[in-house]
Amino acid sequence: MNTGPEIDLFLDMMAAERGAARNTLDAYARDLTDVSQRLAARGVPLTLAATTDLEQVLAGIESDGLSAATAARRLSAMKRFYRFLLSEGRRSDDPCTPLRGPKQGRSLPKILSEADVDALFGAVADLPGPSGLRTRALLEILYAGGLRVTELVSLPLSAFIQTERCIFVTGKGGRERLVPLTASALEAMAAYREVRAAHLPPAKSGQHKAQRYLFPSRTAKSGHLTRERFAQILQEVALAAGLDPARVSPHVLRHAFATHLLARGADLRSVQLLLGHADVSTTQIYTHVLDERLKSLVETAHPLARPGSK
Repeated sequence: MNTGPEIDLFLDMMAAERGAARNTLDAYARDLTDVSQRLAARGVPLTLAATTDLEQVLAGIESDGLSAATAARRLSAMKRFYRFLLSEGRRSDDPCTPLRGPKQGRSLPKILSEADVDALFGAVADLPGPSGLRTRALLEILYAGGLRVTELVSLPLSAFIQTERCIFVTGKGGRERLVPLTASALEAMAAYREVRAAHLPPAKSGQHKAQRYLFPSRTAKSGHLTRERFAQILQEVALAAGLDPARVSPHVLRHAFATHLLARGADLRSVQLLLGHADVSTTQIYTHVLDERLKSLVETAHPLARPGSK
């Protein structure tokens, strides 16, 4: 992606000083490149944009039919970028100060029911060969620990602490946490580790990087299974389980993990620690999911909620 020198400097700062993850940096690069291109179409350089120019950018996003969430994300990227220019002495003002983001309705996480999750595990139980054992291990860890997909696929081999029945996870912002595993996940991991070598590159020259990871890849440049490949695997499992693949993703399983724990009596603070959220307010969204499910249950199942009931 051709981002330009100013955006590159900003991204370098976010990586060095804020510890931003690769996915976060890529998102900032996409958002700021889009803003830069919209400004360039009006003959305005990104670094010299005034408040009115940025207002026109946001208006253009809306007129293009993009979502309020997209506009809000672009505005957030602009605010960080222009604060960076101000702090570096590259500008004497912040053109984003008067700007306000679009109103957004509350978007609740999509989840799966416990029956849906059981169907997924039923579909992976008898998958053959080393690939089947790896798929089961991936699914078990994802649901047992509520990991983000990037955390899952990039787990180092040293993350698995068998004696303590848990894994050591490094999440967003470099925050570290210990995630306990279920007996089922531990059993799946033990079976997978017996065949892990089958997923290493065939040539010894390519094994050095892959050897570091719990889930190595024979072909990926990163040395580990990619997020995209795992998403494909999960789609295949969803089809085998009789579920709509559009409803199933790694992040949906993370949401399901949190919601199912809360539904079974876990306290919010414990779920926050397991998910690696920096702020408990982020975790509180799952209580709203439960509220909506309870409302739906009352409206559909309560005898007095039926039409014509007294």
